[in-house]
Amino acid sequence: MLSRVSWREWVGLGAGLLALVALFLPWTVLSSGNPDVQAALAELPADDVSRSVWRSTFFGWFPPLLVLAAGVTVVAVGRIPVVRTGGLPQLWLVAAAVALVSVVLGWVLIDWQFGSEERALLAASGVSVGAGAGRYLGALAVVASLVAAVLDVRALREESRRPRKVPRRR
Repeated sequence: MLSRVSWREWVGLGAGLLALVALFLPWTVLSSGNPDVQAALAELPADDVSRSVWRSTFFGWFPPLLVLAAGVTVVAVGRIPVVRTGGLPQLWLVAAAVALVSVVLGWVLIDWQFGSEERALLAASGVSVGAGAGRYLGALAVVASLVAAVLDVRALREESRRPRKVPRRR
């Protein structure tokens, strides 16, 4: 059964696994151009300066988990004809699009993981909230899943346009 899995579905699973790895990397990093503030940040606990996705907002942890679920699903049941023609590629495309919108919102709202008072203090101190390696890897996984989903939907269209071979009776 796994030998029938298409390369697009393997890319979907790879994107899901990349998203899983991204969940364990730093998601948000505090930094400053001021050497004194940077020195003060260096003295803080590492978890306060470099935050995981689990201390982020919904738009942080949701997209990687959605991409992982989509990747596992398309590899597990993507070659079953009824499921494939029933809309699995389109469902994958919708999931990848929702994940992309969530990633964009997560990036725009990156500092919302802090309260309003904390944001004001960080801004007054000259501390900026930036993306960590996990956020970049998670975004890459979402884009890879979206591209693979688009290509899979197009492949399904091509499959449905081909004339079906009808066996001859003898």
